[in-house]
Amino acid sequence: MSVRLTFETFDPGALLTAFSQGRAETGAVATFTGIARAEAGATIALELEAYPGFTEAQIGKTADGARVRFGLDDLLILHRIGKIAPGEPVVFVATAARHRRHAFEACDFLMDYLKSRAPFWKKEHGPDGARWIEPRDQDHADLKRWEEETTT
Repeated sequence: MSVRLTFETFDPGALLTAFSQGRAETGAVATFTGIARAEAGATIALELEAYPGFTEAQIGKTADGARVRFGLDDLLILHRIGKIAPGEPVVFVATAARHRRHAFEACDFLMDYLKSRAPFWKKEHGPDGARWIEPRDQDHADLKRWEEETTT
């Protein structure tokens, strides 16, 4: 299991290739790559702030829970911080499991967490200045469905 933050851009294809190698007992690898959007010119850059050490530890706790909950063989979360240009990757999540459903669901769960609860502070820079971004109602609803699934 690996959770990393980086200021550097990354190649999702290379990450997938490296993550998938040597997995003779893994039946599925699911991935998600989030890319910064230009929002029709309204966003010149996305900026993410984090507390190094703390942010990784908090994400790591949720990732550890996902590893157990979904029976994962392994997972990788790589998240950018700093200024990110439109079209650049922001986040890469990979999950490995014996069965596809577990890999898909774990990847989806982790992204819902990263989008709404992970300790990042997000700001959009545009032609009219900068503004802080909060998770949308839909982001909270997406995460809440996982909480409801554990109680039923």
